[in-house]
Amino acid sequence: MDLFDVYPLMDVIPVKAEDCYVWDEKGVKYLDLYGGHAVISIGHSHPHYIKRISNQLERMGFYSNSVQNPMQKELAKKLGEACGLNDYSLFLCNSGAEANENALKLASFHTGKSRVIAFEKAFHGRTSAAVAATDNPKIQAGVNKGLNVTFLPLNDLAAIETELAKGDVCAVIIEGIQGIAGIQMIDDSFFQGLEKLCRNSNVVLILDEIQSGYGRSGSFFAFEQSGIKPHIITTAKGMGNGFPIGGVLISPDFTATYGMLGTTFGGNYLACAAALGVLEVMNKQKLVENSRTVGSFFIDELKKLDGILEVRGRGLMIGLEFDTPVAPLRKELLEKHNIFTGVSSTNVIRLLPPLTLTKDMALYFIQSLKDILKGI
Repeated sequence: MDLFDVYPLMDVIPVKAEDCYVWDEKGVKYLDLYGGHAVISIGHSHPHYIKRISNQLERMGFYSNSVQNPMQKELAKKLGEACGLNDYSLFLCNSGAEANENALKLASFHTGKSRVIAFEKAFHGRTSAAVAATDNPKIQAGVNKGLNVTFLPLNDLAAIETELAKGDVCAVIIEGIQGIAGIQMIDDSFFQGLEKLCRNSNVVLILDEIQSGYGRSGSFFAFEQSGIKPHIITTAKGMGNGFPIGGVLISPDFTATYGMLGTTFGGNYLACAAALGVLEVMNKQKLVENSRTVGSFFIDELKKLDGILEVRGRGLMIGLEFDTPVAPLRKELLEKHNIFTGVSSTNVIRLLPPLTLTKDMALYFIQSLKDILKGI
């Protein structure tokens, strides 16, 4: 059997990794500025993280959420303290897609409606699955036919207001920063207007912080600087530093009932150990602050370079747009300067390094890119 070939892969086989660096089977050392699609938050192979998982594996290892697991409550407590949302509740799952699916289900169950507003170029819109059937008649009401998703352009509050006025919308879902679209920033005023519209219309506001959360933007969640308070927040990626885990943070507006949400592997012992290790390292090493400080320095220095059409982002979530395809640039960065980068569409390089990135590492990338651009 062959693999189903849907991902373009770098010609590198990693055999070792530490902090922001990866080594291949030939001993070549690479600077990782992509972190496996933003999942590496505290750096590769952090000793405390490895110890957390190893100790749990020796004691019990993997088990599902069908039994009492005190680590889930510990994780909820520490996550609430880290993001300042102690009054929210946590539902644990396995991935960002599952987190968004459960958030949309919850919104539909809560309102009895079945239409969702999402935004053009958003990634979560690709996982708008139908709501599963349930024996609970209250949950079935209005949602047993699945969810319908309407995509609107960003920054058009009038269009959103028109759709909400139809009375059939259960939720609006939006990313803190649009990642797959090339690190597209969203104005604070738009977030504020959107929150007001949702609350006035009794519509659930869901913030998808799967890529932009967990310190990636220089604050724990990217929406924080706008001053809003969403009904639901979804997270994953950096939550487990590469171990599969996702979460749904749910405001006190919602009341839990048995059978409302479900997951097979969510909140298992190993996932909780990984997530606790991440939060403990983030707190001890002040990685949210590092993301903010180093990210600001990185962006400022990148803006000084000639040849880049636009530099976008905040913290260590950065997009570099060029007026030509970036494949040759990325190839040269990889083969001549040993740097991993990401891509969006054809013209944008995405930088999503571990939150442990230093200014010296950032400067190495800047000098490497400068050298390449001079030769074009």
